[in-house]
This record gives sequence, C-alpha cells and structure tokens, in this order.
Amino acid sequence: MNIKEAAKVTGLSNDTIRYYERIGVIMPVPRKENQLRDFTERNINQLKFAKTMRHAGVSIERLREYIGMVLEDDDRTIPARKALLLEQAEEMQERINQIQVAHNHLLYKIDHYESHMRQAENRLE
Repeated sequence: MNIKEAAKVTGLSNDTIRYYERIGVIMPVPRKENQLRDFTERNINQLKFAKTMRHAGVSIERLREYIGMVLEDDDRTIPARKALLLEQAEEMQERINQIQVAHNHLLYKIDHYESHMRQAENRLE
C-alpha cells in the first residue's frame, strides 16, 4: 500500500505519516525497488494506534519509547511495554474522571440555569 492509500485508511495526512516514521513513532516502512514506501498491515495498525493514542493525549515521547521497545524484538521488554501502557491507561482514566466532573458540573448549571439567573437578578434589585 502506498502512502496515499495509507493516509486514506488511517485518516492521517501524508506529512504526519512521514513525520511519525522519521521520528520513530512507527516502525520503519519497507520500501519498494523504486524507494516508495510500501505500507504493511502492521504499519497501518501502528499508525492507527499512534493516532488513537495521540487523540487520547499520549505524548510523542511515550509513543517513541514504546515503539523503541517493540523494535528491540526482545521478550524481556514485554513487562516494560505493558507497564508503559498501563501507566498511560491510568493517566487517561484520570483525565476521563476530570472531564466527567466538569461535564457533570455543566449539566447541573444547565439544569438550574433559569433559577440561578433569577436569583442573581433578584440580588441586583
């Protein structure tokens, strides 16, 4: 699959895909004889993973760290990889909790908006 097709499948721009490969967020993409990228299913899965994790707030540095361990292709890195993913999941859960609190507060304000506004108007009179 070429970069245009990879971009279409992943929803990432060509530039983002090239950038992710250049900085090590995804594994190196194999090249054809003409030096054009030839994306494998694994490359596509890594791009989708990177996109999802970036949308969830995972830093480029953490993604690079994870892929670096994957590239080592050493079963001894499995505990460290799993620990990194677990840490990121915990950080995401904390952000989800904070967003939920803010969401609940907004819903409360919306549900009680008119009565709050009347109280404020009465205080001004």
